[in-house]
Amino acid sequence: MIDTHTHIYLDDFDVDRAEMLDRAKRVGVSKLLLPNIDANTVEKLNRICEENPDFCFPMMGLHPTSVSTNSKTDLLRIRSYLEQKKYLAIGEIGIDLYWDQTYICEQKSAFTEQLRWGIEMDLPVVIHNRNAFHEVRECLSNVDTSKLRGVFHSFAGTADEMEELLVYKNFLFGINGIVTFKNSHLPEYLDRIPIQRIVTETDAPYLSPVPFRGKRNEPAYLIHILEKLAAIYHLPPETVDNITSDNAKQLFI
Repeated sequence: MIDTHTHIYLDDFDVDRAEMLDRAKRVGVSKLLLPNIDANTVEKLNRICEENPDFCFPMMGLHPTSVSTNSKTDLLRIRSYLEQKKYLAIGEIGIDLYWDQTYICEQKSAFTEQLRWGIEMDLPVVIHNRNAFHEVRECLSNVDTSKLRGVFHSFAGTADEMEELLVYKNFLFGINGIVTFKNSHLPEYLDRIPIQRIVTETDAPYLSPVPFRGKRNEPAYLIHILEKLAAIYHLPPETVDNITSDNAKQLFI
């Protein structure tokens, strides 16, 4: 199993990070892909990946909730990191209007610029979209998406939104614990996405799958997402694991 999106460098894991990593390995997780948040998380992100070079792999980007009036300066710093070191992807980037719409213009600008980096540097992009489907689509329309590839992280959209995103042929859909929630409608239509376009993720420490909902999430819980996908696609878990892991490797590694 490959957890294509996990924030294990956050303070939530400071008390038991080594044990948490061991638990993930014991259930069969082979790789963790770590998206950045902002300039404040870079040092810890890089250090953990350097300490676990065959298990943890870094991305670099500016998260939309970290965008503000200082975003131009922040983007220069993020860009400098991308030029200094090898990263698997540009992420996580996107637009988030759930809590606050104050910096919507700045978010669009920062997102579009980082999409252009993805084209320029030939790196996949990891897109965060929360309450901003139309804004994300607008920004994507401003770049040449035929030269862009990546993931729609934490996909939880409607069936209609899913159909609109399927037109981006070089993009996969990141599925996490949301698919296990009782109030999620994803199981009703998710199998309309070819499984060759699905990757698994936890978004730990957030979005813990059932039966751990409400508790801190961690990569070891990826098995519960995999089992739910197996039920949705009517395939053995081992088959889903092989396909989604291959999808992740082809995009990122």
